[in-house]
Amino acid sequence: MVSSKYEAVIGLEVHVELKTESKIFCKCSTKFGSVPNSQVCPVCLAFPGSLPVFNRQVADYAIQVGLALNSEILPLSRFERKNYYYPDLAKSYQISQLELPIVWGGFLEIETGAGTRKIRMNRAHMEEDAGKLVHSGGSIARGGSTGVDYNRAGVPLLEIVSEPDLHTAEEAKAFLEVLKEMLQYLGVSDCKMEEGSLRCDANVSVRLIGEEKLGTKAEIKNLNSFKMVQKGIEYEIARQISALEKGEKIIQETRSWDDEKGVTVSLRSKEESHDYRYFPDPDLPPLHIEREWVERLRKELPELPSARRSRLVSETGLSDYDARIITSTKSMADYFDELVDLKVEAGDAVKWITGEVLRLLNADGIEMEKSPVSAGQLAELIQLQNSGTISGKIAKVVIEEMWKTQKSAATIIEEQGLVQISDDGPIREAAQEAINEFPQSVEDYHSGKEKAIGFLVGQVMRKTKGRANPELVNQILKELLGSN
Repeated sequence: MVSSKYEAVIGLEVHVELKTESKIFCKCSTKFGSVPNSQVCPVCLAFPGSLPVFNRQVADYAIQVGLALNSEILPLSRFERKNYYYPDLAKSYQISQLELPIVWGGFLEIETGAGTRKIRMNRAHMEEDAGKLVHSGGSIARGGSTGVDYNRAGVPLLEIVSEPDLHTAEEAKAFLEVLKEMLQYLGVSDCKMEEGSLRCDANVSVRLIGEEKLGTKAEIKNLNSFKMVQKGIEYEIARQISALEKGEKIIQETRSWDDEKGVTVSLRSKEESHDYRYFPDPDLPPLHIEREWVERLRKELPELPSARRSRLVSETGLSDYDARIITSTKSMADYFDELVDLKVEAGDAVKWITGEVLRLLNADGIEMEKSPVSAGQLAELIQLQNSGTISGKIAKVVIEEMWKTQKSAATIIEEQGLVQISDDGPIREAAQEAINEFPQSVEDYHSGKEKAIGFLVGQVMRKTKGRANPELVNQILKELLGSN
């Protein structure tokens, strides 16, 4: 149990792979999953004499993120060399930013149990990614050999650094969720943590409640999912408190999260900025960012998640809860807006998206933007159900067939003869058969057990293969059964 004497202080460093077609300083592709070392050139492999050329799209994306984070866009931004040796770093230095990052300050709001909290941002800076070490045993500890894939070397990164304003693992997870949502709305990254396009390091320290001085921090790496972020921070907080309670000294170090064992393990002592011997990159001139450039990008900003939630609540009457679900991804919010534009009631749109559509997406393991049923096709299905052409039960059968075949709802209904039966005759005949076959249910109904009629309704629906109008079935059964 975590002691109530202490509070945690947490800051996050989030590395975001920007969704450009080419790398930050060369024309090599950034496509994920290609054959190792197939997307490389003299620049990203650091051949002698090769020179970097800056990809302006990276700055555009960085500025848009800064604007969304309520940050200052510095008019002068500079690249520097961060010097260290590691096998996945071909140059033995990384082109990054220290003194003059492109984005400065700002804040991001998150919802907590205590209400809305404003988490201050420190900075966001552009840099190049390193290559990737591939361990034969799945990890450096268990591997017998290690290879280096330089396809990722030079992929543009934006490192977003928060101030140490977070105090619980739950707050850190909430911060990441809000940040990821914002980045996806901006369209600057796909944020796929499983592919490494969103990576997080957490700086964690603890101190006695009431103290102002920060404790000694440990940086946790290898946090590859929101669940790992929460578990890793929770473990590290407990580890540090336990050590302090035993009179041990916390050392500043870099630790790695071992998900199999559920622990953080020490990697190395934590470096300070001077250890990297930063100096301005002589091959890249400073970046002058004119006010016109910033204002043009400000006008191009999309509607961000919080603004979209507010609009949906005010314009469509959605509850705040439903609006949060619908706006959790931009593709889902776009799908919802398209349904509403096609005259589908907001309540029906939410019910179908969060029900059948999400169920089918999850079953196939795909995202909303890859849905085989378009908003237009779903709108047609909803209208056919609401008009009484098909029942709700049949509508669920139809969407499954639409999902498999991409045929329209009307075509499937016609081909399979699924039009709802609303004629009195066939329903009355099926209802009388059900009454004759199940006298016990009739007796239960007459003895005051209202639920008994539900069983009989089910039998009528079975006899009509789900095509009978449920309201008419209920009405006819009650008429035939008489007073109970």
